[in-house]
Amino acid sequence: MSPHPDFHQQLESLRPALLKYAKLQLRNPAWAEDAVSETLLAAIEKPQSFAGTSQLKTWLIGILKHKLVDQIRRNSRELSTSVSTDDGEDLDDLLFAADGHWREAQHDWGNPEDALRQVDFMKVLEACVEKLPGQQGRLFMMREWLELESDEICKELAITPTKLWVMLHRARLRLRECLQMGWFSPGAAGGAN
Repeated sequence: MSPHPDFHQQLESLRPALLKYAKLQLRNPAWAEDAVSETLLAAIEKPQSFAGTSQLKTWLIGILKHKLVDQIRRNSRELSTSVSTDDGEDLDDLLFAADGHWREAQHDWGNPEDALRQVDFMKVLEACVEKLPGQQGRLFMMREWLELESDEICKELAITPTKLWVMLHRARLRLRECLQMGWFSPGAAGGAN
């Protein structure tokens, strides 16, 4: 069964979105381009795999996730696993009092599901993720967006589970702080009035 005549056009029209997603995950334009090309090639070779039960973009992102994981595995030696000099040591002290409570009252974020549906929120989130220090950003992407298991990440990057947990914790704190300023604070893109 051959694909619909404009199947190739649809694939090509989704290339920029897939490339943006891949660049955000890998932070290496060449690797991202390779992963997207492999994704589109897989779709072209087996168009019958697309059952039409989801949107084409959703199906392609599912394929792309696997290609990104493959790309990370192939290039894991090139990934820098060196610890950033700014790895968030003081962030806990800035945000939390000695008793473990927040130093400042936190803003009401409203219903998170509503915020996730907003395209602008995703832009702010992407910008915040891009601001994470190299290894924190990479670990966060591998765990939360590529949905790799912790033991797989530890093995790929030769780090301990404790180190992974600490770095993910720090990444989440940084994301929270960035989102607090860029989205949820009054006057921000999606903040309260």
